[in-house]
Amino acid sequence: MAESKKDKKQDPALMKPLQPSNGLAAIVGSSPLPRTEVVSKVWEYIKANNLQNPVNKREILADDKLRPAFGGKDKVSMFEMNKHFAQHLS
Repeated sequence: MAESKKDKKQDPALMKPLQPSNGLAAIVGSSPLPRTEVVSKVWEYIKANNLQNPVNKREILADDKLRPAFGGKDKVSMFEMNKHFAQHLS
């Protein structure tokens, strides 16, 4: 019998608190956080600072605080964003 969504447990790897790098800590804080919380806080920052490209909502435009977390790029796709965060979490 297939598991319902309610019965499924969250992946413990996603819930493990990770230490953000200094570049990412400028946005999410310096305390260890689960990946899900990091992504959530970055999205809050993106929306609060209007950093989604108005023409292409899938593109995130980096400001001076976000650029280090994006490997120095001025813009990344929302799909590429998590790949960059992986390099800033340990």
